[in-house]
Amino acid sequence: MINVALPKGRLGESVYAMFETAGYECPAIKENNRKLIFENEAVGIRFFWVKPSDVSIYVERGSADIGVAGKDILLEYQPDIYELLDLNIGKCRMAVAAPRGYHDSGERTLKVATKFSHIASRYYADRGRDIDIIKLNGSIEIAPILGLSDVIVDIVETGTTLRENDLEVVATVVPISARLIANKAAFKFKTKQIEEITAKLKGLVVKNDSDL
Repeated sequence: MINVALPKGRLGESVYAMFETAGYECPAIKENNRKLIFENEAVGIRFFWVKPSDVSIYVERGSADIGVAGKDILLEYQPDIYELLDLNIGKCRMAVAAPRGYHDSGERTLKVATKFSHIASRYYADRGRDIDIIKLNGSIEIAPILGLSDVIVDIVETGTTLRENDLEVVATVVPISARLIANKAAFKFKTKQIEEITAKLKGLVVKNDSDL
């Protein structure tokens, strides 16, 4: 049995659809209930829903053999796992945003509000820029409006929230998408099954690319 950690929400539903198409269906997962664990012994698969930011923890600790996590989570927390495949879904970007017309003169320490302190720190360290990280867990966009920060580093999908708050993207830090990841020990002992799943999902990713 291969244990698969799926991120709750729209991304997880898209990921499950890929597994289903690849032949790893579990019909019970579509039923209207509050269950979190579903399995199909016939195809040797067990799925369970977890918070997106927790997927890598379940995989790293071995509760899940494989899972799907955003590249942002992998970059921020750097779990000790194998990254097997870019699924090319859940695409967005990590970006620096600032009030419209803002210019960083570089004359003083830059105040940066973000949920992703490690990503932001590495980004600015690579550029030799001194920063003051302000770690927030929500409503990042209001930080520069209220003078708490100069800029923010956050995930941007459509940019609508930024525009509605008179902010604009000034730099892209890194593109983000969903990645198939594996526990290192599980990959060693269940290599055949995991590589088979990876190959089938990869075939679907190629098809998705060709449709664009």
